[in-house]
Amino acid sequence: MTNRDPSNVLTGSCRCGGVRFEIRGAFLRASHCHCSRCRKHSGAGASTQGRVLREQLRVVSGEDLVRTYKAAPDAAVKAFCSVCGSSLFGGAYPGSPEVAIRFGALDGEPGIRPQFRMWVDSMAGWDRITDDLSQYAEGWSPTAKPKPRKQQSARRTR
Repeated sequence: MTNRDPSNVLTGSCRCGGVRFEIRGAFLRASHCHCSRCRKHSGAGASTQGRVLREQLRVVSGEDLVRTYKAAPDAAVKAFCSVCGSSLFGGAYPGSPEVAIRFGALDGEPGIRPQFRMWVDSMAGWDRITDDLSQYAEGWSPTAKPKPRKQQSARRTR
């Protein structure tokens, strides 16, 4: 799923440099998330992220600076630097089999492009999708079906 050499180490960091991390191996998948939580956390129309296995991620320095926020029991974690506020990780970081890595925190090329958009029914009213990536009304899963291309649905907040 990626064209990055899996033997190479990809590095990342927060804006202030207090948190530094490494990713070993290929990303499993990459996406844009349009849920209201990711929009608020990123300050943008969507959060672009890639998933890796937990054992592929190593926080090299500043692990004590990483803070997590979870809005509800079923919500994904938003992990960020407590000094500069940079968005770093998501999913169920740190205790799940997979971790979402925010592409904005990467120092180099991840070797994968976003493959789909999720939570598009929660997309901001001012945002428009102009690409041909698959769209999922809610979250992605291996069994989820993408939305038909011409269907426009009412916006929901998640």
